[in-house]
Amino acid sequence: MDQPETKRTFCRVCEPSCGLIATLEHGEIKSILPDKEHPVTKGFACHKGLAVLDIHKDPDRLRWPLRKNGDTFERISWEAAAATVGEQLRGLQARYGNNALGVYSGNPLAFNSTAGPAISSFVSAIGSRRNFSSGTQDCANKFAASEAVFGSSTIHPVPDIQQTDLMLILGANPRVSHMSFVSIADPVAELRAAKKRGARLIFVDPRQNESVTGLGELRQVKPDSDVYLLSAMLAHCFQEGLIDQAATRAHGENLGALEAFVTQYPAERVASVVGLTAGEIRTLASDFAAADKASIYMSTGVNMGRQGAVAYWLIYMLSLVTGNLGRAGGNRYANGFYPAAKAGATRGQPPRYQDSSFGKLRTVRGSLPGNLMADMILDDPDPIRGLIVISGNPLLSIGNSARMQAALEQLEFLVVIDIYPSATSDFADITLPATDMFERADINLAGLGLQHKPFVQFTEALVAPGFERKPEWEIMARLEQAYLNEPENDTELPDPFARLDHMLGASDTSISALSAALMPVKVLETTAPESLFESVIQTDTGLVDCCPETMAAARDRCEAIFKSLSAEATGQLKLISRRTNYMLNSWFHNVEQLKRPKHLDNPLYIHPSDAQSRQLQDGSTVKLFNEFGALTTRIAFDETLRPGVVAMTHGWGNQGQRMKTAAKHAGTNANVLLPSGPGSFEPFSNQSFMTGIAVDLQPAKPLAADSARRDTQ
Repeated sequence: MDQPETKRTFCRVCEPSCGLIATLEHGEIKSILPDKEHPVTKGFACHKGLAVLDIHKDPDRLRWPLRKNGDTFERISWEAAAATVGEQLRGLQARYGNNALGVYSGNPLAFNSTAGPAISSFVSAIGSRRNFSSGTQDCANKFAASEAVFGSSTIHPVPDIQQTDLMLILGANPRVSHMSFVSIADPVAELRAAKKRGARLIFVDPRQNESVTGLGELRQVKPDSDVYLLSAMLAHCFQEGLIDQAATRAHGENLGALEAFVTQYPAERVASVVGLTAGEIRTLASDFAAADKASIYMSTGVNMGRQGAVAYWLIYMLSLVTGNLGRAGGNRYANGFYPAAKAGATRGQPPRYQDSSFGKLRTVRGSLPGNLMADMILDDPDPIRGLIVISGNPLLSIGNSARMQAALEQLEFLVVIDIYPSATSDFADITLPATDMFERADINLAGLGLQHKPFVQFTEALVAPGFERKPEWEIMARLEQAYLNEPENDTELPDPFARLDHMLGASDTSISALSAALMPVKVLETTAPESLFESVIQTDTGLVDCCPETMAAARDRCEAIFKSLSAEATGQLKLISRRTNYMLNSWFHNVEQLKRPKHLDNPLYIHPSDAQSRQLQDGSTVKLFNEFGALTTRIAFDETLRPGVVAMTHGWGNQGQRMKTAAKHAGTNANVLLPSGPGSFEPFSNQSFMTGIAVDLQPAKPLAADSARRDTQ
């Protein structure tokens, strides 16, 4: 009788890559537990990571290639699927040219170390210049701003939580979402330890989120106003002589231009737009500057506003001018197993903008604005006619879903590669089944240059791919062969770890060395904070650019946006996104164990005062609408929200029937209310405008699900 076997692996749901222990019996995974012996994550794993076992075992997952046949999908062989894809892609380009094809890459690929090179090779083979990614829905602003300020898209100095005396946290909820761009397994434990030793933790958010309670203080601002808060704080520092002259002289350039910009937005001018008093803004700036060691961090709550790149630039300017950048307790560069800063360097080249039907556009890390994908299908004189979607669900993740659906319907050919059927794959001509994280080998590439404590780990595939699933790297390689009309040949498939093995050599290790170790982890040395200035910054001068010329147009937009915010009606409601512990993205929509009594759908959260002024009760059904779309949902009172702010959780709204739990608890796709097209993204970074959206609401007839819920209560 086979004995249970244990294997070490790590989570690939988010950046920290928490260590896991899998128990297998008869070739099947029976349990997943935190790895208590892991030298860095030390036995921490959140319930979302552990819930991936449910996804792995889900009978609703894709099992084999499918071809659309009318309103149904029929099983076909991999050979037939690849041949069809190759023939269709070649045919579209023969009729319409190379621009007829587009590619969309989704968020899970950020946690898949072997997929990237294969996708790049495929994109190069088809000659596509119309490439999109989910990065322009959540973090493109950071890549664009870091290029401008530090000379590389991969320099993101992280807060030194263990030594800081004051930490300013904007638009983040670590208790629910961890800390994107800070790879740390248990951020709440680190924040709690910082508070215990006397550090102040100050959250800036329109909502008293779960992380504020018991950990820190709240400055409850209006949505999409962070740029003006940061500008006013910097203006106060300049006005009151709170600038660390030695630090700025040694490490910065263009300081005068920075001062000229921020002094346009003194505390008195921005207070009503920000939602704090001028005194509160000045005190916050003074406290930050006066702290012995202060750090700063921002996440998606700021990224997704209209000026995410400008805000990211300004947080590092506040760190620099107060002498906290590149020092212990402030913000420091987190090295990894490979020198990522040089890999992302611009080498002095400014962004290249190209003319298009929608104005001048650039790419950020290879991606065009996702919010223009539907327009390039529907309205471009040379439209996209064939689309390949890899581990993404743009119908639910991009704004103005009705327009995106119309675009998908207009395509002549759509290929979707995923682990699940999805709202997007419902329109696919060919759907290809991918492996999950337990069915492929990997290393933890996602946290490179972002880790609180740097380490690299290898995992083998815990089990062989189920049914006819294949890893994304192999799918892309086979589709490339088919596109080039080459015979399918397993011996000519690329080594998915060749590039990674080269990178690991920089830390004197390799895939073979890691895989042979009982603990397949190498813990790396943490570099000194001052290394940021000594060897990391990639600008031509080696100095931090305090006011990049490449961001001049982005700075010019600030005044127009400020005036529009100032002119808004007093009672205007603003919609923000609210994450919960029971939803991550549309993959988790089908996890039954995450459907708790209070989390069977995604209501509109609203402050009681806003509801009562509209004669609405807790649980009332409402129509939420704006110029982009409308939805009907129930409301749930939430006193943690700032009055005037409403919130919904994303990832819901899958209306198909192939994911049974998701169909049973469909919820509502909040992204129908988000803008798309020209003007709906930050031109400098391509980052979509997804928070602080103006909405209105009115009473509506109860939904059938609401009536049923009340009948059972």
